[in-house]
Amino acid sequence: SFSKSFDTHAPLGPTLASPELLGDGSGLTLTTRVNSEIRQNVSTSDLIFGVREIVSFLSIGTTLDEGSVICTGTPDGVGMTMDPPTYLADGDVVDITISG
Repeated sequence: SFSKSFDTHAPLGPTLASPELLGDGSGLTLTTRVNSEIRQNVSTSDLIFGVREIVSFLSIGTTLDEGSVICTGTPDGVGMTMDPPTYLADGDVVDITISG
């Protein structure tokens, strides 16, 4: 989305994995931890649209150069949906892994 594209927002790295390692991106497990606490643990198979469909649709009107990153929606587990709502604070450590 547009809001994920502002300068200094949605930092990426230190490593990005290529399709040679991950294949077409389906069936991967995304785990997000905040201060070592698991907040999200979901599969890319749960995406409403598959990776191939997303790339195909976006490429209709957007040039996707090699190495382009596409930010999609957010899976369950975001702080605003927790009871009580829990937001990130200064000093929190967010760790995101993808395995499959």
